[in-house]
Amino acid sequence: MSIRQSPRFTRHAFFLAHRQPADSSFPPDCDYTDRIVTTAKTSPRKGGTPKTKSKSTTPKGKSAAKLAPSKHWTERTHRGVTVVQATAFNKLPWLVHGFSTRPGGVSDLDGEKVLNLGAVEWDKRENVDENKKRFQSALGASDLNFVSLHQIHSDVVRIVDANPTKQSKGDALATNRTGLLLGVRTADCSPVLVVDPKKRVVAAIHAGWRGTLARIVVKTIGQMQMEFKSNPKDLLAAIGPTIGGCCYEVGVEVASAFAAKFSNAADFFDELRTGDEPNPLQWLNMMPPGHQPPPKKVLLDLKKANQLQLLEAGLRAENIFVSALCTSCDVSRLFSYRKESAMSGRLLSVIALR
Repeated sequence: MSIRQSPRFTRHAFFLAHRQPADSSFPPDCDYTDRIVTTAKTSPRKGGTPKTKSKSTTPKGKSAAKLAPSKHWTERTHRGVTVVQATAFNKLPWLVHGFSTRPGGVSDLDGEKVLNLGAVEWDKRENVDENKKRFQSALGASDLNFVSLHQIHSDVVRIVDANPTKQSKGDALATNRTGLLLGVRTADCSPVLVVDPKKRVVAAIHAGWRGTLARIVVKTIGQMQMEFKSNPKDLLAAIGPTIGGCCYEVGVEVASAFAAKFSNAADFFDELRTGDEPNPLQWLNMMPPGHQPPPKKVLLDLKKANQLQLLEAGLRAENIFVSALCTSCDVSRLFSYRKESAMSGRLLSVIALR
């Protein structure tokens, strides 16, 4: 069950929606990627200075930055398993939450022991089960019942009233019941954890570009309002490690689909450029001089898109915490389907009430 919202069309978005291919032209597989991409472009971000990205990423065993790069994020390590957490969430003694990382598991990936937490062809089920036990132990959540979804890149939100007997399809979970560890798996998409400190309600959301396009975070907040009388102004939200706007190349048809539903869609994207071209994304915002042919690829900032949707849903800006970690930039400590394709593992983001 999910809340439906009518898409908002601007004049230029309406034009683009009718001149670009329909949804059927999108890649048929998951929304992590349609090919493996190396970050070898120079792309000046709006309002900033050009940033040159080298082809190689941080070497294994090296650390370009701390996992918790600001006062809003912390990390805890237990028997080799490192968990990233939102500092504001840790202030609630009855709340359990965390975003997993790559090290500390028993899965063998090209000679490296990793904490893979999802079903992938190269790993064994017993390894994933052991990794999940280690992850829950690192959180102090071994006694909690794990609840997950068969994720389908949708806007489907599931309300959990009890420990389910079978896995449902969908991409967001919410509950006010204690003892249920809600989890979503990602390998580039945005994991979003939400808590209502007053009503004691939690939600876990998987937001890839398709879910983001469908406003899954807005619809999850709406469900929390309907089912549990949550006030969005009371909510806290944490957006975990996600492929960044520095690396997430998508086709122009994806940008056009966003333009058809969001008046501020141009804020989600940047053009892949050499650094000499003026006025990025003129083809999308149709501003003068404008009207040049669109590029073949653009860069999507999933974290920013979901952060703006949380604001749209009524959350306070100071209650939204966004991780600076990019899964594609930091495959030494995270998993990225975009960078590693079929040899990627899965990260797990969880939240629960005690």
